[in-house]
Amino acid sequence: MRRADRLFQIIQILRRSRQPVTADAIAEELETSKRTVYRDIADLIGQRAPIRGEAGVGYILEDGFDLPPLMLTPDEVEAAVLGAQMVAARGDPALKRAAEDLVAKIAAVIPEQLRPLVLEPATRAAPAWHALPDNLDMAEVRRAIRAGRKITLTYRDEQERETRRTVWPFAIGYYETSRLLVTWCELRQAFRSFRTDRVSAAEFTDERYPERPATLRARWRRMREEHWQKMKEAS
Repeated sequence: MRRADRLFQIIQILRRSRQPVTADAIAEELETSKRTVYRDIADLIGQRAPIRGEAGVGYILEDGFDLPPLMLTPDEVEAAVLGAQMVAARGDPALKRAAEDLVAKIAAVIPEQLRPLVLEPATRAAPAWHALPDNLDMAEVRRAIRAGRKITLTYRDEQERETRRTVWPFAIGYYETSRLLVTWCELRQAFRSFRTDRVSAAEFTDERYPERPATLRARWRRMREEHWQKMKEAS
């Protein structure tokens, strides 16, 4: 790998991680030595890249730094197109349009030699033949999540029992045939997920819930990690 490409990849590795990244991890991904990584990090810092950290601890790229837009590798182009295909196949109509617009924008601005990867992709996502319909406006759900606003759901469970819940939505899970709205449920005072095809009615309120969506997502992830760790230890 050329040195310029290696420096670019180090920035990419640091940019995609929220936690400190060790020189060992960088060296393993780039298939080079830790000594080379230390030298490259020092060169990047000398070029005023806002990298914070030290050898043996890990490195973080501070906020406010960016690279010129759409300096994409062929693998990155194919990953973006494949991801957009999957969103178009499994997302709601608004996300489907957004995915198609994204592919068109990428095709319009990437170098000519990469354009066939967008217009004639070799990778394909299978269509979602048996996808269940959403019974609420998913674009409105995403707006509620971004704004941190409550939704009141009328919901049918597997036994067709109907309940009314006021929830704090913070994530949506996309599966092969269904979607899950991940929330904090005021009725149960706990995290609860609701299949969007089982929602009978939804009222989108203007009332903001007291926590940030990102905080709820972090708590939910920690809870899941602790659950899986306990299951692993018990097996």
